[in-house]
Amino acid sequence: MGHSERAREGPADSPELVESVIIRFAGDSGDGIQTTGALFTQDSAVSGHDISTLPDFPAEIRAPAGTVAGVSSFQLNFSSRDIHTPGDRPDVLVAMNPAALKTHLADLIPGGMVIVNEDAFTRQSFKKAGIKTDPREDGTLEGHAVHSLPVTSVTMRAVEPVGLGKKNSERCKNMFTLGVVCWLYDRDTDVIEKLIDAKYASSDPKTAEANRLALRAGHSYADTVRLVPHRYHVDRAKLPPGKYRRITGNSAAALGFVVASKLADRPLVFSSYPITPASDILHELARLRNFGIKTGQFEDEIAAMGAAIGAAYGGALGLTATSGPGVCLKSEAIGLAVMTELPVVIVDVQRGGPSTGLPTKTEQADLLQAMFGRNGESPVAIVAPQSPSDCFDMAIEAFRIAIRHMCPVFFLSDGYLANGSEPWRVPSPDELPEFRARCSPDADSFQPYGRDPDTLARPWVTPGMAGLEHRIGGLEKQDGSGEVCYEPGNHERMVRLRAGKIQRIANDIPELKVFGPDRGDLLVIGWGSTYGAIRTATERSQSSGASVACVQLRYLNPFPSNLGTILDRFDQVLVPELNSGQLRLLLRAGFLKDVQGLNKIQGQPFRTWEVQEKIDSMLGLNVRTLEEGTADVGSSSGDNPQGAIS
Repeated sequence: MGHSERAREGPADSPELVESVIIRFAGDSGDGIQTTGALFTQDSAVSGHDISTLPDFPAEIRAPAGTVAGVSSFQLNFSSRDIHTPGDRPDVLVAMNPAALKTHLADLIPGGMVIVNEDAFTRQSFKKAGIKTDPREDGTLEGHAVHSLPVTSVTMRAVEPVGLGKKNSERCKNMFTLGVVCWLYDRDTDVIEKLIDAKYASSDPKTAEANRLALRAGHSYADTVRLVPHRYHVDRAKLPPGKYRRITGNSAAALGFVVASKLADRPLVFSSYPITPASDILHELARLRNFGIKTGQFEDEIAAMGAAIGAAYGGALGLTATSGPGVCLKSEAIGLAVMTELPVVIVDVQRGGPSTGLPTKTEQADLLQAMFGRNGESPVAIVAPQSPSDCFDMAIEAFRIAIRHMCPVFFLSDGYLANGSEPWRVPSPDELPEFRARCSPDADSFQPYGRDPDTLARPWVTPGMAGLEHRIGGLEKQDGSGEVCYEPGNHERMVRLRAGKIQRIANDIPELKVFGPDRGDLLVIGWGSTYGAIRTATERSQSSGASVACVQLRYLNPFPSNLGTILDRFDQVLVPELNSGQLRLLLRAGFLKDVQGLNKIQGQPFRTWEVQEKIDSMLGLNVRTLEEGTADVGSSSGDNPQGAIS
């Protein structure tokens, strides 16, 4: 519920109570948009709201200032109820320049609020943005509540006593707009001022003071001019009891890997080559080095993968993180991890491709690469978190599986999850899983490739264990002894054992839980970051009486053991994916079901209405009209594995 849908109204002089608000900050990449959004998100979390965010970065590293190519944005949905997405369309757009307004205005709800920096609306800035006339005067903003504020000039006057100089003073204008928004939503600036101090006070006290002054100036300005007749207020969300913090997907994953190290009582060795959007995992783990974490930035992806394998051979938890192009380079060495049967976790924070593609945009196009992107029969386990906070749980789960089953595990995240944030309830120690590694200390009975009868895992024996010396490498192993063996029958036996070991993981993971009826007209299946849109669309369809349910696959190889049974209980199956139909291909091949696809490959996550419209269409309901200002979403149901995109 946004500004146009009110929960109730109080007295005229009190804030208007609303259930949820979607706000989008947008401006040049040098305007501090991501900082603004992150600070307001943190303040929302402290205020007790349920939150979901969508940061969006320019694809070009150094796009010219003031151009459409250089626009950065940050969308936040904060609510007093349980939410799963950053929202489809913002109620409020804060645009720092004409390019930002041009880029994002079409997404704003009808009658939504627009706050612009009037000092940036000059003839030169119109030219940079490709605009011929002032959108404030030519009817472009008709129907919206427009507030044109002298953001830059007032900011400059507010921070003048600090003596930062013109350029650095102007950079504080994002804090002015943040102060305006704080006033608009009935908040003081205390929490944000503390966050500013924590970030700048010790290293750059002048910048900290200037940002505080600009923040207060924005709050005071909005109050003085009475920006709107009344402010808005969102109550605290009714979240399960516990201690919460705001967390991004990359931060959650890093914390999960650290916890896995402690649970396994093994050191964590993280080796990587920097790549967007996975690099923050390196930053987070380096910051947590006091937990005994070893991090290394290697010269290339191949070296990073080799170091992770070497760490696992040495008895540590071997971890590496990359994105799709890096996985390509790691592929040969991942095959070595399969052959040596060592517990290594490969994080793939997916982005738009192919090649370097869209480095800052999200996509789910690496599933088939994780499944099959190696030479020979080379199976690995694959897990996929469904939300930023779930990255913590699935990071632990990735290493639990890797250790218990002695195999490489892919952790498939994506840019949306990695950079998005939400509240995370800090778990208690008794909620964490147990780790068990198979080891054979008896030298008399030791065989390097002797297998556990339940899991088929070989023992994890590290160098220096007397009497347990053995050969390891990329050549085929003899069953049991691990000696190099070229015998044809042995090779087939080892190939089948490695594959069977992965399939037996299905006995060790939870069964799927269906949200909604356990049988019916339509089942919607998702994986990864599609969770929020699918869950919300399913809830809305259920509320209108539709016979629809959904499941989210967090284990992709192997699938949960009851997936086939669930599929058989529904007349139709829909798989929304941010690719051209990769999970759909696997489901059709594995279960011989006529699975339909909803496929989007635009570098942006699904909006709820896109999924809901497809649900309505498949159920023969009145199809909702496509909202203006959005691109078509392809729907594929044919046999072409690449999908037919409309």
